Amino acid sequence: MDTQTGADAGTDTGVDVVALERRLRDAVRGEVGFRTRDRALVTMDASNYRSVPLGVVAPRDADDVAAALAVCREYGAPVVARGGGTSIAGNAVGVGVVLDFTRHLNRLVDLDPGTRTAVVQPGLVLDRLRNAAADHGLTFGPDPSTHSRCTIGGMVGNNSCGSHSVAWGTTADNVRDLDVVTYRGRAVRLERDLGVLPGLEEFVARNLAALRTGGHAGRVPDRGADAGGPAGAAAPGVRDGGAAPGWPDLPRRISGYALDALLPEHGPDLARAFTGSEGTLAVLTGATVRLVEAPPARALAVLGYADESAAAEAAAGLLPLRPLTVEGMAADLVPDAHALPRGGAWLFVETGGDTPAAARAAADGVCRAADAVDHAVVADPAAQRTLWRIREDASGTATRMPDGSEAWPGWEDCAVPPARLGAYLREFRALLAAHRLRGLPYGHFGDGCIHVRIDFDLLTAGGVARFREFSGELADLVVAHGGSLSGEHGDGRARSELLPAMYGDELVGLFRGFKDLWDPDDALNPGVIARPAPLDAGLRFAPLPRGPVPVEFGYPHDGPEGGDFAAAVRRCVGVAKCRNPAGSPGVMCPSFRATGEERHSTRGRARLLHEMLAGEVITDGWRSEEVREALDLCLSCKGCRSDCPVDVDMATYKAEFLHHHYAGRRRPMAHYAMGRLPQWLRLTAALRAAGAANALAGVGPLAAVAKRVAGLAGERAIPPIARVPLTRSLGRGVDADPDVLLWPDTFTNYLSPEAGTAAVRVLRAAGLRVGLPRGAGRVCCGLTYVSTGQLDQARKVMRRTLDALEPAGGDGAAGTAADAAGPPLVVLEPPCAAALKTDLVELLPDDERAPRLAARVRTFAEALETAAPDWTPPHLDRPVTGQTHCHQHAILGDAAERRLMAKAGLEGGLAAGCCGLAGNFGFERGHYEVSAACAEDQLLPAVRSAPQNAAVVADGYSCRTQLDQLAGIRARHLAELLAEGLPEEG
Repeated sequence: MDTQTGADAGTDTGVDVVALERRLRDAVRGEVGFRTRDRALVTMDASNYRSVPLGVVAPRDADDVAAALAVCREYGAPVVARGGGTSIAGNAVGVGVVLDFTRHLNRLVDLDPGTRTAVVQPGLVLDRLRNAAADHGLTFGPDPSTHSRCTIGGMVGNNSCGSHSVAWGTTADNVRDLDVVTYRGRAVRLERDLGVLPGLEEFVARNLAALRTGGHAGRVPDRGADAGGPAGAAAPGVRDGGAAPGWPDLPRRISGYALDALLPEHGPDLARAFTGSEGTLAVLTGATVRLVEAPPARALAVLGYADESAAAEAAAGLLPLRPLTVEGMAADLVPDAHALPRGGAWLFVETGGDTPAAARAAADGVCRAADAVDHAVVADPAAQRTLWRIREDASGTATRMPDGSEAWPGWEDCAVPPARLGAYLREFRALLAAHRLRGLPYGHFGDGCIHVRIDFDLLTAGGVARFREFSGELADLVVAHGGSLSGEHGDGRARSELLPAMYGDELVGLFRGFKDLWDPDDALNPGVIARPAPLDAGLRFAPLPRGPVPVEFGYPHDGPEGGDFAAAVRRCVGVAKCRNPAGSPGVMCPSFRATGEERHSTRGRARLLHEMLAGEVITDGWRSEEVREALDLCLSCKGCRSDCPVDVDMATYKAEFLHHHYAGRRRPMAHYAMGRLPQWLRLTAALRAAGAANALAGVGPLAAVAKRVAGLAGERAIPPIARVPLTRSLGRGVDADPDVLLWPDTFTNYLSPEAGTAAVRVLRAAGLRVGLPRGAGRVCCGLTYVSTGQLDQARKVMRRTLDALEPAGGDGAAGTAADAAGPPLVVLEPPCAAALKTDLVELLPDDERAPRLAARVRTFAEALETAAPDWTPPHLDRPVTGQTHCHQHAILGDAAERRLMAKAGLEGGLAAGCCGLAGNFGFERGHYEVSAACAEDQLLPAVRSAPQNAAVVADGYSCRTQLDQLAGIRARHLAELLAEGLPEEG
């Protein structure tokens, strides 16, 4: 049931939830969501923490915010403001009403190049601001790795920084004024007037001494002789060489409230003091931010060092050269370092200039000044983006250790003075070892800010106790080096409890006093900063099942021994790279690009699956309608399997869910019509009824009835069936003792045999003998059964295929070499090749024949490249457009295709993304609009903007069908295009 009662949702808060929801719906013009689905989607951010909210409100404007706060105040409901939900410390989860600013309050109100300012709403995604500013040679300086989905409001809340803070500072350095509303309804503009908030001037005057000294008047911190200070006894509770609690002097002091910004000598700057308050003081409704001039040209100096400590010690020495970035990363975080200079760790040092030559000269200067093992300068913008992608994806890739075990945030971003970073890292590594923990540090070395995910055991009581003990000891270590517990992401639930170690009791007492001036009801993001919740309370893993969940797929990379569906769902840590807007590069996530709704993102679906396993909000398990509805618009494109930094595989999770959801129940008719398409087409071919079927499909009323009965979209035309299947047309004309076998996939065999015929012709022109697999009419990859969750049938089909190709007990001892069980299999249809590579192995994990078959699979281009490396294709000399199939992008890669097209003189590239048809998806009733929107994201614009004489290439039958039905454009498989360039036969 997608409902909620006061009993099941308001127990922790004592709020009359039914009345609260009713009043909010009356008072607010934006959406009000108190359903199970709405709450389940926002139980977590990107942290270790989880709280079940009462409901979600998406206000349309500042008046809506005020109205929502008034109702929440009336009913005593806490409020949590939320942007992109990418907070890593538990800053954006809570038990009250969540205000979602991303749906409506997301506009760029004004951009003034003359004053270099912009007026923005809190839900504006950072990249939208940066893209608009770029038209004027400007940018917003702070740029966290989540820049494509984080919001300005969230950045203000956390005082976000990013890789360019060595040049342009933190968000607090780039905010001019802020508009906020307090919980009690006071609208305030924060500039430099303390009088806007009653009691604030008196608070500052009464505490001037403590605010100036950081609560330690007359006390001189002892930083130790190696830091330039006199050696001596450390202050109580502080290690030798450290600093006493107070205001640390470092560029990344993000923890706590910036109360020193209230001092007269600092302005006072009320907007700066508010920035970084994590939604605990008031709700942000608008901001005026400063923009900076972006260098017209940039270059990247990549410096290799022996290890991370050597890189860290070198970073501070590069700051006088005024670089734009000084980022650090060690080898244990880089899956493939072939593009990097020699070394075990690297600094990425970006330089800018008015011209490419000037930027390159600055980068060369960095290389000369650096005492590096090796170095390289990257000037090409595309190559720079490739390297930066490694760094930006680290927030996700670091969640898996090299051996596949899980790692978690919690000490994601502490910071120390840059000059102390090398020494800190050595002690940090020693502390990890003492607790038998592992982590992969990386981050903003030039600012002394380290990101790290650690393999905490957060599933058992003993592991959680170790997490707590380690956190306390690491807090002491950070303070000993004069550091800040948070250097970028805020304190949240992860570090707020430890603030006394950094600031001392007096300053933390002032934090509480400051909070009470703004929010005397303690209703805004309670449990954070001023009156913290325990750092080990509310961990997101607590409600998950401890034993294995019976599943169908093998999940070989999830859990200590594989097969752990809960571990697979835990892969999603919430970094939200899947929330890419329309027009973004890559494939993931087409349904979110089309709808803009969280529940139709990979992260949203993973959250619902998490809550399904937890069983507290979603209580009906595999039968959940909330999960089914969210997965309904998943195209099974597998884009997340490659584009997600942690390799979430929502297509597999969807197939798993559908299998259990419909177990013992009637399925949607489209599952029978499209999911069992190979059966229907094989029957049609056997009856030689293709002509009759096509004729009936051409009769409008009959076709409409057929589509309605079969659960298909009325807007779709039924594709014609080939009168003669490929296997029949080739007949006995296949070669004996073949070099390669052409895989007769369902789509090529029955719907597009011309692609198969062309492929045979090209393969033979390359000097290869071509055959068909044994039992060609019976082999099938099982794709359509998998995509509709008919996994029992999929396994039956796959085993029949294995029996046809390699009878059980045949040559099972032959090993796993690609040719162990026969010649390579050339699979023309990318999703079928992907299914044989992945689904086959993961659905039949105990059948040793499955990996052998998977190892034989080749795409058309791969087969030519490996089996006929010296062959030269016909030179076509024309532009090319079209799309790389999403499954090819995700599973197979398209490097061989790109090399083949280049050899053939096909100039230009293919679009990424998903065509939107995605096999059965675009044909199912209710999916047409989303299917068409997906095509309009990248494919159709790329084809429309191509030169008139461009060849349209789409190796996927779905892509070709989508182009035909939506744009009247005939696309061809690459094999067809090459075959047309061959000399006439005979």
